[in-house]
Amino acid sequence: MTDSQTSANRQIARAAGTVMIAIIISTLTGLARQILVADAFGTSADFEAFSAANRISETLFTLVARGALAAAFIPTFTGLLTRKQTQSAWRLASAVFNLILLITAVACLLAAIFAPQIVRYLLAPGFAADPAKEALTISLARLMLPSAAIFSVSGLVMGILNAHQVFLVPALTPSMYQLGLIFGVTVLSPRLGIYGLAWGVLIGASLHLALQIPALLRQNGAYTPTLGLEEQQVREVARLMGPRLLGVAVVELNFWVNTRLASLQPEGSVASIAIAFALMLMPQAAIAQAIAIAAMPTFSAQVALNKLDEMRVSLAASLRGALLLSIPASIGLMVLRVPIVALLYQRGEFNARSTQMVAWALLWYAAGLVSHAMVEILTRAFYAQHDTKTPLLVGAGAMGLNILLSVLFSAAFYRLGLMPHGGLALANSLATGLEMIGLAVLMRRRLGRLEGKRILQVVVQAGGASLAMAGALWSWLSLAGGMQVWVVGASGVILGGIVFAITIWLLGAEEARGIGGALLKRFRR
Repeated sequence: MTDSQTSANRQIARAAGTVMIAIIISTLTGLARQILVADAFGTSADFEAFSAANRISETLFTLVARGALAAAFIPTFTGLLTRKQTQSAWRLASAVFNLILLITAVACLLAAIFAPQIVRYLLAPGFAADPAKEALTISLARLMLPSAAIFSVSGLVMGILNAHQVFLVPALTPSMYQLGLIFGVTVLSPRLGIYGLAWGVLIGASLHLALQIPALLRQNGAYTPTLGLEEQQVREVARLMGPRLLGVAVVELNFWVNTRLASLQPEGSVASIAIAFALMLMPQAAIAQAIAIAAMPTFSAQVALNKLDEMRVSLAASLRGALLLSIPASIGLMVLRVPIVALLYQRGEFNARSTQMVAWALLWYAAGLVSHAMVEILTRAFYAQHDTKTPLLVGAGAMGLNILLSVLFSAAFYRLGLMPHGGLALANSLATGLEMIGLAVLMRRRLGRLEGKRILQVVVQAGGASLAMAGALWSWLSLAGGMQVWVVGASGVILGGIVFAITIWLLGAEEARGIGGALLKRFRR
């Protein structure tokens, strides 16, 4: 391994550690928000209306901003910085900012005008049986739509800072959003009901952007009032954004289909899949998003300098690190799903039935946690190579299958006497697993090899340690039947972590020893 490759891997590891700490803080803040929201609204009709309404603004942000930033803007912007073309880089940033703001503003206006049709015919037709619930969904959607424009601008700022190897502040922004929601549910909701939570979305989005402004100003960039449609770099971003936009649209279509199907299922299904999916995303964010966010600028710089061998080594190391952490997280969530959900949420309006519904969806979502983690990193590797078509085709195929499986599995679960919303979660996990396999095979062909033996070794080691952890957890659950739920859940998490850490260390996993050594150095400092 060359000195530059070693330096690149260390840079990714340091940045990933920084991002992971920030994401853990944001995750804990988000967990506090979820607990407070569950206590206030449970899986009630009001919260289902909120969950469906929020899907509209989230979709607009994801389509317009996230697609451009992850796939198109960051690689192009980083390439300009790497080649010392600073002025061109900032002109590109200005043009993308102006375009994103214009597009999201128009999209939000159109969505507000046609909100009744969107809710009635596309998003939640099952709500039509309850006119008050449908009207509430429309009203909440209109109130929260401006958050899409705010998040779009904030997402662009985040991409600019990441390209400059500034990771801590952007990674802390989700916690600002969660604080806005906490303010909404604790201060505003007692007087405004579910509308207080909706106002919390707008407050949180504003805090998300405001936190990054000082760091952005320190980069000494120059704003240019132009759309830049005649500039090559802007056209390059648009070219790369097109396929990514279609890919994101397919993913979002799956969320809409799930919401639509769940709206036709027993009350609480829409809220249950939303809560369970968010709970699964907590470890996924702390593990895979931290690594992917940290690795993306390095991947892009390596591609810009035509160092594909170094990128291959960096990618393989990133995948191994994510596997080491996501496999036990997946198994742990599946085994401890009921006590974890009860520990976190079962109070106030969130009753025992709510716990069972969310835990049932979490079982099937957690089965796909590893696949979600791998897809997060593999897609960034394609984007760094200015290839957005391959993830589009693979993702479109997988998510198209997800729609079909969602219909089939939910119907099959219903016929078997099982809660049908679990079939929606299983379909998502299976489709994401197939997407992971497709992306990995294609990336291996492109780079020649992907250090498959070392990756397989980590899978075997992490899988063996996770089985030992699962055995310990099952024994603990059988012995702790009469204990209070907070004791069972909290002790189970601690026990599982200890058993896995000891076992993986004894198995001699190189990545585990590296993480342990890094932690010891930090504690000594």
